[in-house]
Amino acid sequence: MPLAGISIAVALITGPGGLTGTESHRAADAASLTLITLNCLLLVGRRRWPFVLLCVSQVPHTALVAMDHDGGITGLVSLVLLYTVAAYRGLALSLAAAGVSALGYAAAVAVSERPDWTQHAFALVLAVAVWVVGRSVRLRRAYLAELVDRAERLERARDADTRAARAEERSRIARELHDVVAHHVSVMTVQAAAARKVLDTRPEAAKDALVAIEEMGRTAMREMRGIVGVLRTDGETGELTPQPGMEDLPGLVDQMREAGLRAQLWVEGDQRSLPPGIDLAAYRLVQEALTNSLRHAGPAARAWVTVRHEQSGLTVHVEDDGRGGPGAFTRGPDDRPGHGLVGIRERVALYGGILRIGPRQGGGFEVRARFPLKD
Repeated sequence: MPLAGISIAVALITGPGGLTGTESHRAADAASLTLITLNCLLLVGRRRWPFVLLCVSQVPHTALVAMDHDGGITGLVSLVLLYTVAAYRGLALSLAAAGVSALGYAAAVAVSERPDWTQHAFALVLAVAVWVVGRSVRLRRAYLAELVDRAERLERARDADTRAARAEERSRIARELHDVVAHHVSVMTVQAAAARKVLDTRPEAAKDALVAIEEMGRTAMREMRGIVGVLRTDGETGELTPQPGMEDLPGLVDQMREAGLRAQLWVEGDQRSLPPGIDLAAYRLVQEALTNSLRHAGPAARAWVTVRHEQSGLTVHVEDDGRGGPGAFTRGPDDRPGHGLVGIRERVALYGGILRIGPRQGGGFEVRARFPLKD
């Protein structure tokens, strides 16, 4: 080991009979050289047992001092082990290591025949500096590890937020697709049934119904492309049409009339600009309610849509006098659970609104929602 070889060489050179020999220490012998070698060999396991080896290193060092032999640079062994404990172990064990070093050095001073207080003061300052440097290295390492851990946690949190945002966007797109497909396909189904019934007796009426189906299909495709266009990842610009709103209600009511539902629209109060989210949610609510009236209220049913603009909120009331019931919103056409009621409740709850869905007094069914508007 290099440190052992250097220490032995220093002991032989500086001892009596050496090249620079002095009479301050006894000449090196087999015992002193063995103690020097053993003391230096302790550094081999310093990473695994630094504190234990520090305690053990005090024995040969004190024995060399007591025998009045020059230990060479074996004093570095204690400093290296002290640094290792301070840099790789906790504060409590580091303080204990500092205490062991101080006691070991005090024992060596006590058995020394030639106390040199200047040398002792220098050794004390050097030991304190080594301990402080070791603790600083450990704290720095812990700080860097905390930064790495924090960066990893932030990365995981960002990934979780990204996944949540994607899930929310998929949910929004699913609701929009449900509203668009359910409305337009229901209207197309009703028109197709009417065309089939009058195909032989009234060809012109059947032709009008087929034209209406064609226009409704194209409208549905345009809306679906606008909704799904946000999913494009190849950098292409999709055909993005504006989302519908309350200004489009007259056109929606006209579509329902063409499909066979006798629908009427009343708008009360001074119309004002609505937040985009509420504007779309209210339109989808009316669309869903009229679509379910068309599908479930019966061929002779009538429907009324009342929109009331107030300073503090927007009220939307859709009612019909048909035979539909709660099942119209909770069951699909194949008797499987539908998404109409869930979608409406989610949209209204999203903006802090109040929703009532249930039978209408006097027969039929009604959907009433109120959206609060902040100044």
